[in-house]
Amino acid sequence: TASRGTVKAHGGFNANDDAEVLFKAMKGLGTDEDAILQLLIARSNAQRQEIKAAFKTLHGNDLVDNLKSELGGKFESLIVALMTPPIMYDVTCLRDAIKGAGTDEKGLIEILASRLPNEVNEIKSLYKREHNDDLEEDVTGDTGGHFGRMLVVLLQASRQQGIQEDLIQSDAQALLAAGEQKYGTDEGQFITILGNRSNAHLRRVFEEYRKLSGYEIEESIQRETSGTLQEVLLAVVKCARSVPGYFAESLYNSMKGAGTDDQNLIRIMVSRSEVDMMDIRTEFRKRFATSLHKTIQGDTSGDYRKALQLLCGGDDA
Repeated sequence: TASRGTVKAHGGFNANDDAEVLFKAMKGLGTDEDAILQLLIARSNAQRQEIKAAFKTLHGNDLVDNLKSELGGKFESLIVALMTPPIMYDVTCLRDAIKGAGTDEKGLIEILASRLPNEVNEIKSLYKREHNDDLEEDVTGDTGGHFGRMLVVLLQASRQQGIQEDLIQSDAQALLAAGEQKYGTDEGQFITILGNRSNAHLRRVFEEYRKLSGYEIEESIQRETSGTLQEVLLAVVKCARSVPGYFAESLYNSMKGAGTDDQNLIRIMVSRSEVDMMDIRTEFRKRFATSLHKTIQGDTSGDYRKALQLLCGGDDA
């Protein structure tokens, strides 16, 4: 499939030339942040890795270390994220989510609910290689109850493929019996069905569920569950309906109201820039009375804003 990203590989790419541009941008007094962001966002992640190698060969320095010592704040975090290979970036975010002060449930939920099974498997093996720890054990050590169980199901990365016609009706009925029709809630039923069926299958189940109950599945999850379990189940449902839609909503929530969830904003803008940012923009425009570009404009400033808007790739009238 053609990438629906806004960041593409650069045609006339020369790693040595780019390494020199970055070296000059950081040399002497002051730093040319604009030159750095313009160059890096006009290159794919794979090309950035080649620039990093060329920089070390030419200068004997680690490019990322140099960038860190020259830049600061949110802009630095964004640039360092752009310099990290995608699976490695997910591993770093998960590690921080688990090992940081408290648990960043939002980060855990977002990555595990939205990544493809093959990506989850790559994340698990790289996590092991980098940290000599088992991701599943770290997740269960840090989260509990039904929430932890749902994350473990997602970590199995064994979602079924395709639509199982003979299960659509019974899945919808099982979800109804486990929630709305029951005194209390059978969370296990939600975990098993939402954690194991394919997105295409779940979309059909949600349709059937609405016919049977008169409710959207999201409404029932909000009534029948709470806390982090509710958050992860809703994330899975939203991703089943539309992954770009899920990210559009998450971006909107990162910026609406007072203050900005920069961690979330950076993670999504970077990790989706070569995947589906075009579709996220379309969904954003459809769902909210404004564009992603304008929302970033109103909520951020300086080089950080400029870089985010370049990752966004354009405005949607």
